[in-house]
Amino acid sequence: MAKKLLFIVLVFLPNFIFAQGVNVEGYFMADSAKLGERIGYVLKATYPRDKQLIFPDSTYNYEPFVLLEKKTYVSSTIDSVTTDSTVYFVSNFALDSTVYLTLPVFELSRYDSVTHYPLEAALAVNWQLDSIPEQLAFQENNVYQPIPKNWNWILIGLILVLLLIALVGGYLLFGKRIKKYLTERNEKRRWKIFEKRWHSAVETLINDQTIDAADELLGLWKGYMETITKLPVREWTSSEVGEKLADIRIFSSLRSIEMIIYAGTKSEVKESSDYLLTKAKENYQEKLKNIKHDRAVV
Repeated sequence: MAKKLLFIVLVFLPNFIFAQGVNVEGYFMADSAKLGERIGYVLKATYPRDKQLIFPDSTYNYEPFVLLEKKTYVSSTIDSVTTDSTVYFVSNFALDSTVYLTLPVFELSRYDSVTHYPLEAALAVNWQLDSIPEQLAFQENNVYQPIPKNWNWILIGLILVLLLIALVGGYLLFGKRIKKYLTERNEKRRWKIFEKRWHSAVETLINDQTIDAADELLGLWKGYMETITKLPVREWTSSEVGEKLADIRIFSSLRSIEMIIYAGTKSEVKESSDYLLTKAKENYQEKLKNIKHDRAVV
């Protein structure tokens, strides 16, 4: 009898222990994405049904990503174990070859809370290089070319030394300018991507003034402004953005779009979106001006 009881305990105890814990999993819905492309991140939690868990909302800092949309699915409970899942649609403007994201799940208790993190999910940035053909076409040529047998190693060594000196000297003289040039080019490319996505998002919001469309437009603008100004714009409220950037009209423009989200009312989007784009362009041009000035004084 004792052996049977021990066997039952050994079989069911691990499952019982697992059921009492919180298991969190997070992953991207694709291995790679283009710069600024919309990509889904799945956050899933399995936990006992007597526990209370909260997923991150739009106020959370998703850096280096910009939150575009959040979709939450109905909870599923089987054998006292509840499964919740949410898909966060984000966009990346960072110029790293690989970017990472891990979102927490908050377990609430009476007097405290516990934060659960999944493993960090990686996303490769796709730069869209031209495809290379699988098979290379070679041209047949059976005409032998004469190969010189004697090499002037002294001359070759002298040329290599001169090349090395030229490279080192060029780096010392023009290294900073080259770096500034690359920075300027990256900023121009980032602006073109933002401007294209902005016009598309504005058109979507004008045609269909939904909460998701308004939230995506605000997230896109705040994400770009945070990137260009190095200020925590996504963490600020609309009034704080207007105050920090010393422009009350920014506040009114953001608020008119937020009315769609929080009040469910229709709003005049065109004028507000045009002004927000103008302010983003002013900051972009100011940054380009500073980069060019730095290049001139180097």
